[in-house]
Amino acid sequence: MSGDPDPSSSGPGELFVRAVDRVADFSREEWTALRATSRYGGADNYNPFVSYDFLLALEESGCAVRRTGWQGHHVRLEAADGSLAGAVPCYLKTHSQGEYVFDHGWADAFERAGGSYYPKLQASVPFTPATGPRLLTARELDETGVRRALAAGLRGVAEAVDVSSAHATFVTDEDMDALAGAGFLRRTDQQFHFFNEGYSTYDDFLGTLASRKRKALKRERREALAHGIEIEWLTGRDLTERVWDDFYAFYMDTGGRKWGRPYLNRKFYSLIGERMADDVLLVMARRAGRYIAGAINFIGSNTLYGRHWGCIEEHPFLHFEVCYHQAIDFAIAKGLAVVEAGAQGEHKLARGYRPVTTQSAHFIAHEGLRRAVADYLARERREVEHMGSILDEHTPFRKGELQEHAPAGRASQRDEDG
Repeated sequence: MSGDPDPSSSGPGELFVRAVDRVADFSREEWTALRATSRYGGADNYNPFVSYDFLLALEESGCAVRRTGWQGHHVRLEAADGSLAGAVPCYLKTHSQGEYVFDHGWADAFERAGGSYYPKLQASVPFTPATGPRLLTARELDETGVRRALAAGLRGVAEAVDVSSAHATFVTDEDMDALAGAGFLRRTDQQFHFFNEGYSTYDDFLGTLASRKRKALKRERREALAHGIEIEWLTGRDLTERVWDDFYAFYMDTGGRKWGRPYLNRKFYSLIGERMADDVLLVMARRAGRYIAGAINFIGSNTLYGRHWGCIEEHPFLHFEVCYHQAIDFAIAKGLAVVEAGAQGEHKLARGYRPVTTQSAHFIAHEGLRRAVADYLARERREVEHMGSILDEHTPFRKGELQEHAPAGRASQRDEDG
């Protein structure tokens, strides 16, 4: 299979697509030469979830492997000399769990009509509802041209392995444009993000809120810590195996009650603690000499990504403090522009998080199913847009304080999340 991006003075010429089973089939050197995959050269678009270490840890820990329904089928885009021009983290999936973009209804309808929806091809970061690049391009090559070749290659791989569909979730606007050009359908949903408007302190942020909302948040934060609870930020060398033991106990307790079977195992946390500790922030709550709750966040160039939360003691408002307020505190302290707090959560709105449209891209091979899905998505996009307008009217900001933010077009749906 081959693809050829638009001619460019910096273009690589003819490109060839093939799929490999493991992230380890890429060398670390060639993967980190892709945009957004490392802090290389002070890159301002680093996304920890597409880093070599994060994706490798998912596979080496056994979390994202064939046995769990995540068989690696990663796309390599190569120049004629075999050098890597681009890549797509991709999986053959035998179910629709851990994606946060629900297509169970599509699968049920297709299988009732006699089709086989699974396996399907999934271009995503497993278990991670955070927007980021999915069409990864080499830094020295024409970004737009390579991205288009990757989008065409992703569709080509889906057709070559004869699956029902290919999906790219939580994609950027630039990736969406390329995928739409390759015949993918656009889906939208809503998340809630905090935007740091250059605040020096949390009180600066509070000053932008309506008086009643400001007082409510101050009271909520006091009450969250009313039972002798202290908050600690742990990153880098602070992330010992004992700390991971405590956090994993929280994750298993809360995740087990919410989902039945949490997606990540203990080995995964050891691997990321060993290989990317400086990209991890644990917000831990301590009471009476022991940790009782915590939330894990990942640190990008400009964004703090909130992921899982768990606890072994229930206290009023502690979830909000550990997951949302402390994330804002950290972002302000470190000069990060955005906090993405994961899927779900109209309750985040009252805490200064704003509605943001997310997006995903979907290629459906069967013409009849494609028409039905396209019609459904057109109606769903209108509903998401309408709901976004309503949510905008219920932010806690003073009139005139809410600025327009459109990190837009991004798609997710609602799996359980922190």
